Amino acid sequence: MPKLTRRTLLAGAMATPLAAPYVARAQTWPSGITRIVVPFPPGGTVDPIARMVQPALQSRLGATVVIENKPGASGSIGASQVAKSAPDGTSWLFVFDTHAVNPALMNLSFDSEKDLDPVLLIGTAPNVLATHRSRPFRGLGDMVDAAKAKPDGITFASVGTGSLGHLSMTVLGKRAGVRWTHVPYRGGGPAMNDAIAGHVDSIIASAALVTPQVKANALRGVVTTGAMRLKSLPDVPTAIESGFPGFESYAWWGVFAPGGTPKPLVDRFAGELIAALREERVTRQLEDSLQIKLVLGGPEELRTFFAEQMRVWGAVVRENGFRADS
Repeated sequence: MPKLTRRTLLAGAMATPLAAPYVARAQTWPSGITRIVVPFPPGGTVDPIARMVQPALQSRLGATVVIENKPGASGSIGASQVAKSAPDGTSWLFVFDTHAVNPALMNLSFDSEKDLDPVLLIGTAPNVLATHRSRPFRGLGDMVDAAKAKPDGITFASVGTGSLGHLSMTVLGKRAGVRWTHVPYRGGGPAMNDAIAGHVDSIIASAALVTPQVKANALRGVVTTGAMRLKSLPDVPTAIESGFPGFESYAWWGVFAPGGTPKPLVDRFAGELIAALREERVTRQLEDSLQIKLVLGGPEELRTFFAEQMRVWGAVVRENGFRADS
């Protein structure tokens, strides 16, 4: 089992952000429609980010920018479409953390590192484990004790097999010497509905999905997976505080382009995207509503970060024999 530390999980993520002013503007932007492919359905967290920045990008690029939702196979269908698109600046891919797990989880029709070029690491957010308020769990230790008393008797929901929530609970269970039962869902909405209804004992997902329900007292926060407690959930301890030293896991959001996209186009798009993300309205929504800590790391930062995410979480997938349909 790989050791999960802040260094391995956030390698490169906290490097100096790419500053928009240094980007040399291309004389003209490619004619025609500029597509942002979101490989998930409307809703969630990736789609809102794309729609937040679309108006500013359209204005700054002087082009028609459209959002195309291409859901399926944990984001790999939309990713495949962009990977096979012409590297002419008209196709861009917005991804979630599943993008780093998919190569180990399923057989892809493209190479995630060779066929897609990194553009921007938008930001990160810890996962949050929460339980139905009818359950007696006040902390992660309570869940561990219950799982020891009744192996496989404690259930947790996630947004799918191979999600960071699923893999995080797998690592925590192994470190604690317990087994709990994973209940995968096809997305955050169905998982959250069943968690609130009490059909599962707990749910683990990005802070963006879970925090509002904890603040609304629909769920009780058990633990977060960041290095520090969330400002929005000051009473919910971290996994590190709960007896799992060095354990951290983060949801993340990034942007890729078809492999071979010219550097001036990548730099221009990244610079304009950063400017859009730095608009006060957008920043406030990302930080307050989605609980995202902006990183705004450029291509090399994302390349390093992505490779490390693939290494760490791919090892968890392989060691446990997980497959997309498991």
